[in-house]
Amino acid sequence: MTMRDLLAASALSLVLGAGAVSAEVVMNRGNDTDPATLDPHHTQTVSESRVLKDLFDGLVIQSAKGEAIPGIAESWDLSEDGTVYTFHLRDAKWSNGDPVTAGDFSFAYHRIVDPMTAAGYASNLFAIKNAEAIASGKMPVDQLGVRVIDDKTLEITLNSPTPYFIELLTHQAALPLHQKSVEEFGDQFTRPENFVTNGAYKLESFTPNSQLVMVKNPEYYNADQVTIDRVNWIPFEDRSACMRRFEAGEVQTCTDVPAEQMDYVKANLADSLRIAPYLGTYYLPVKGAEGSPLKDARVRKAISMAIDRDFIAEEVWAGTMLPSYKLVPPGIANYDGDAVTVDYADEDLFDREDDAKALLEEAGVAPGSLTVELRYNTGENHKNTMAAIADMLTNIGINARLNEVEGTTYFNYLREDGPFDMARAGWVGDYNDPQNFLMLYESGVAFNYSRWSNADYDAALDKAATTMDLGERAEILAGAEQTLLDDQAIIPILAYSSRALVAANVEGYEDNLMDAHATRWLSLN
Repeated sequence: MTMRDLLAASALSLVLGAGAVSAEVVMNRGNDTDPATLDPHHTQTVSESRVLKDLFDGLVIQSAKGEAIPGIAESWDLSEDGTVYTFHLRDAKWSNGDPVTAGDFSFAYHRIVDPMTAAGYASNLFAIKNAEAIASGKMPVDQLGVRVIDDKTLEITLNSPTPYFIELLTHQAALPLHQKSVEEFGDQFTRPENFVTNGAYKLESFTPNSQLVMVKNPEYYNADQVTIDRVNWIPFEDRSACMRRFEAGEVQTCTDVPAEQMDYVKANLADSLRIAPYLGTYYLPVKGAEGSPLKDARVRKAISMAIDRDFIAEEVWAGTMLPSYKLVPPGIANYDGDAVTVDYADEDLFDREDDAKALLEEAGVAPGSLTVELRYNTGENHKNTMAAIADMLTNIGINARLNEVEGTTYFNYLREDGPFDMARAGWVGDYNDPQNFLMLYESGVAFNYSRWSNADYDAALDKAATTMDLGERAEILAGAEQTLLDDQAIIPILAYSSRALVAANVEGYEDNLMDAHATRWLSLN
């Protein structure tokens, strides 16, 4: 059966079953790409997060509004010094009928920080006592500050008060795992026949480049509130393809919209278009081979100065993104972004190009002598962005060539220290706090694609982690970001907005800063 036949059959089930009590309600949802893995400890993209949050509930989950609300934990207590959380779990079951226990969370948290797991997102749990030392191999795994008091009670001890800890627990890094199946099946535990989940859905099948199929989990503690019986997550690296299927009524949601067709979308699909502020940054990590001029901060600054962010935001992204010169996006909590400055942000572009040429001359880079590769993951918007940047670099005598890489392997390559000159990257906040962005460039973090290291930067983030006064903490973090930007280890380009297509018959889809839209909150009318 072809992909189109599958989608047509799904849509037909809605029509034929409209008047029947037992009709299966099916939703077809577009996703940016296939998940590279369904092991929560090896995922690293928003595309994977969307899928996992249909399959699992953590201690805390995100509401339809993107807010942190009780999940498997019905409630929690916090010690007076702000370092010990005690979570009280509700009655809940895994998809195979086993009870969800505090031990399932303890097992998962110990597994993700175990150096043998090599989890990129282990750093998300570094607020937990001894987690960082364990992940770096300096302490045994059993020293993690996570303790099972009984099946329904989990105690987590932190290194210091962490104002964003509850938000952090909404991330896939904090999901539980069914210990017996993980230990029995090893790296095959995510196969449909082996996968045990505790969320609103369970995995039925996964056909790469076609669709990932989930069905309602009858063991879910809130199953009676879940109205979608079957979810087909369909990968669309070509955003236009999702839009065409959407117009044909074959897909009910698309996670993104092709910027080059925004005029058409606004004219023909305005009632379905959702544009909202989004906690994310689109940026270019800069690395370069040893001895490359890219290792010189003056060269990196010259490149940044030559990039016309206003043009990219307005012309490439059709006004759906904001030009940005900073890593931490606007609107984030516990921060003063105005305290961070880039001295050329308001300078005329032609003057910036002249200054950039002067910097290159000072660094000994003659016009036409430097060629950089611009690496990016598949997607028309990314391709057009990098093509525009390549043109802009020619204005300061730098040649550029484009290198498009298929989506599912792209970020693995960057995380695993693959060589590159400049790459397209994006980071969407896992929790609403500047630390979630600034931690990307701490030494040793897997998402530090540039492999940039600065002792002052690391020290500032360490100090912020133990600072209880939020105002003082915000100043420390702003100072850290200034250090990062002064050295131009990355080149911020845009601040994100979420852009989606949502069919008129979809209810429960609420725009929010976290762009969180788990299927359990949705229904079809």
